[in-house]
Amino acid sequence: MFTGIVEAVGEVMKVEEQGTNKTFTLVSSLAKDFKIDQSINHNGVCLTVIAVDGESYQVTAIEETLLKTNLGALASGSKVNLERCMPANGRFDGHIVQGHIDQTGICTNVEERDGSWLFDFEYDATNGNITVEKGSICINGVSLTVFNSEQSSFRVAIIPYTYSFTNFHFLRAGDSVNLEFDILGKYIKRILGVNAL
Repeated sequence: MFTGIVEAVGEVMKVEEQGTNKTFTLVSSLAKDFKIDQSINHNGVCLTVIAVDGESYQVTAIEETLLKTNLGALASGSKVNLERCMPANGRFDGHIVQGHIDQTGICTNVEERDGSWLFDFEYDATNGNITVEKGSICINGVSLTVFNSEQSSFRVAIIPYTYSFTNFHFLRAGDSVNLEFDILGKYIKRILGVNAL
């Protein structure tokens, strides 16, 4: 389980295709603390470490993950938000994040507002996912608060620290992002059979 609080931004060094899978070699200051079989959140996607070598490490994404997320578009030089699993005695600084992407969305607009940034996103609402005004959402592994919640779109505000410390400063209109909708909202929606909140 994760919290959506990004610890570092890693850089993809190499992408190797292995059948329908892809193995990514990344470099990160966190890698020296990684262990084989450890789960690491990559742009919101939980992947298992399969090799570690100093400040570089490897993970593999299967075809299902590549089709349902934006990881299939990663190339050498791509920047990736990273978070280790939450320790049992840790604080919940973000919200409950599973590392299981519900679907991708598209950034439709980026607007600077005197030192902060507003990002607008659209997603396919026919998949049954919803946002809730002032609720949580995880975008590329970052825990954020939703506003301007509509049936297939929403907006988030990014503070300067988050903008600088995550890969949000590379994000442009038209880019694909990984979305994990609030787990509590998903369970309540299923129990109540609600189509939109």
